[in-house]
Amino acid sequence: MASRSPKASRSPSSSSSSPKTPSMAKRLLEDDLNLARRLRIHSNREAVFVKFTPFAVALAAGNLSLDSFRHFIAQGKNFLKAFAQAYESAANDTDDEYAECKLWELRKMVLKDMKKHDSFMQGWGLDVTKDVTPDSVTANCTEFLLAVASGKVDEAKGVVRLTTPFEKTIAAIYTVGTLTPCVQLYPFLAAELRMLLGLREDSHPYKKWIKMYTSDSHQELAVKTEELLEKLSVTLTRDEIDVLYNLYHQTMILEIDFFNSQPFAQPTVVPVIKGLSSAEDRLMFLSDFDLTCTVHDSSAILAEMALVTAPKSDCSQSGSDCSPSESPLVRMSSGDLRNMWEEISNKYTKEYEECIESIIPAEKVEFDHSLLVQALEQVADFEKRANSRVIESRVLKGLKLEDIVKAGESLNLQDGCISFYQKLTKINVDVNVHMLSYCWCGDLIRSSLSSVGFDHSNVHANELIFNEELLCTGEMVRKVESPIEKLQIYNSIMKDHADERNKLTVYAGDCVGDILCLLEADIGIVIGSSESLRRVGSRFGVTFVPLFAATVRKQKEVTDGGSLNWKGARSGVLYTVSCWAEIHAFLLGW
Repeated sequence: MASRSPKASRSPSSSSSSPKTPSMAKRLLEDDLNLARRLRIHSNREAVFVKFTPFAVALAAGNLSLDSFRHFIAQGKNFLKAFAQAYESAANDTDDEYAECKLWELRKMVLKDMKKHDSFMQGWGLDVTKDVTPDSVTANCTEFLLAVASGKVDEAKGVVRLTTPFEKTIAAIYTVGTLTPCVQLYPFLAAELRMLLGLREDSHPYKKWIKMYTSDSHQELAVKTEELLEKLSVTLTRDEIDVLYNLYHQTMILEIDFFNSQPFAQPTVVPVIKGLSSAEDRLMFLSDFDLTCTVHDSSAILAEMALVTAPKSDCSQSGSDCSPSESPLVRMSSGDLRNMWEEISNKYTKEYEECIESIIPAEKVEFDHSLLVQALEQVADFEKRANSRVIESRVLKGLKLEDIVKAGESLNLQDGCISFYQKLTKINVDVNVHMLSYCWCGDLIRSSLSSVGFDHSNVHANELIFNEELLCTGEMVRKVESPIEKLQIYNSIMKDHADERNKLTVYAGDCVGDILCLLEADIGIVIGSSESLRRVGSRFGVTFVPLFAATVRKQKEVTDGGSLNWKGARSGVLYTVSCWAEIHAFLLGW
C-alpha cells in the first residue's frame, strides 16, 4: 500500500473520465492570485531552464570567463534600449490616460537603469560610447518586443496588425505583458544567485552584477511593470488573455535561447548528458510513480473508482438491480464499501505514523546505510500487513480493466513529467528507464505513460488479478511492497545491465519508500517535500541539498580541477527539487 491515504483523492468523476483540457485563460482565471503573478508562476518552468543553463551556473559559481561576462553585459544594453523604445511606443499609442502616464514613468526608470548600466560596463573595461552590435539571438528578442509594441501580434496563423485606437490600447497591454518577463528575469536570477551561501561572500567576482539586479531600482521596475499589467488586463476577454499568455511565454522562450547562446568555452556540469558518450555510456533513469510522477496517489484513485462503480445496494439481495451476466463478482454496496475504505485508510494512516515514529533514533546518527536498511525492515513489515488488509477486504473486487486503463490515460501527472520522458526518447545517449512503484496496479502506470512509449516490461509494480471477464477478483500479485523490495528490484536491474558500459544512475522519488534507492543511485533526486522522508533521512544522517546549489558547487569543483563525474552512490547526500523542470534542465537541458 502506498504511504498516502486513499482519503486524499480527487473527485469520483475525475478518476474515470478525461476532463476537457481548459484554455490557458480559464486556468489563469481559476487561480486565486492576480493575473500578472499567475503568468509568472505559469512560466516558472522556463525560469528554471534559464537558471540551469551552463552560463548561469558558471556565473553563480563565480568562475564564468571574463570574455563571456563582458559579452553578456554588453548585450544587456541592447535590451534596455528596446525596453525604453517599447514603453515609449506603447505610451504613444494608448488612449488610456492612466496607462500612458504609467508607461512614461516606466520608460524613465529604464533610462535611469541605462545610465547605471553604462557605468557598470565601464567598470568592466567596455567602451560605452560605441553602439554594441546585437548578436543574432539578442536581435530576435528585441525585434520581437518591438514588433509587439508596434501593434504586431504573432499568432499561430500569422501576424495580426492592431491599428484602430481600441486595438492600439490592447496592443499596449500586450506590450506590457511581453516586457514583464524581461524586466523580471534578471532580478529573479540575481536573487536566486544571491541566496546561495557562497554569494554572500565579498570575494565573488560578479557580486556587483548580482547586487545591481537585486537593488531597489531594478526590483521596482519589475514590480511596477507587473502592477501595471495587472491593472490593465482586467478589461481583457478570455481570448485576449490567451494571446497575452502566448506572448509572455514566447518571451520566456527567447530568454532561454539568449542565455543558452552566450559564448561559453569552459567545462560545464550541466546538462549532465553532455558528459555522456552515446557510444560508451548509458544513463539509467529510475523513478517512483505515486506523487513523484502523479498529482494524486494511485491508491486513492483506485479507491474512488471502486466507490463510483459500486452498486447502490447489495446485488446479492436486490436481485432486480443487477444480473449475473452484468456482475459475475458479487460486490458490497457503495455504502459498505465507503465505510470499509474509511476504516482501511484511517488504520493505515495511524499505524504508518506510529511505524515511522518507532524507527527514528532518539538522536541524530552518522550516516550508516546498513543501520537504515535494518530500520526500514520494520516499514516493510507494516506495508505488507496493510496490503494484506486491502486484499482480504476485497475492496477492489469488480473493477474493470478497461476502466483502469482509461483512468490511467487521463491521469493527472506532475507538470513537466511527460515532457521530460518525451525528451529522454530523443537524446543521443543510450537510456534505460524504469518505474518502481508500490502501486496496486501496474496497468494503471503503463496506460498513463503510453504516450511516451514507455517499455511495459520496465514497470515494476504490484498487479491486480483479473478473471476471464477482465474484472478484478480483489486479489493482487504482490511484487513491490516496501523500501527493501524496491532496493532489491533496483539492484536486479543494475545486475541485468552489468556490461562494460559506464553507467550513470539517477533515481527520482518522493517518500520513505524510495530512500534506499535514492541513496543507491549516483544521483538521488527528491521531488516534493515529504515530511516523513525528511525526518527519517535526517535522523539517519542523510543530507538534503537543493539541486541547484549542488550544481553550482560542482561547477566550482570542476574549475578547480575536479571531475565532472557525479558518481555518489551511498554518499548519504540527496538532492532536492520542487518540480520536474529542475530534473529536466539539470539532466537534459533545454
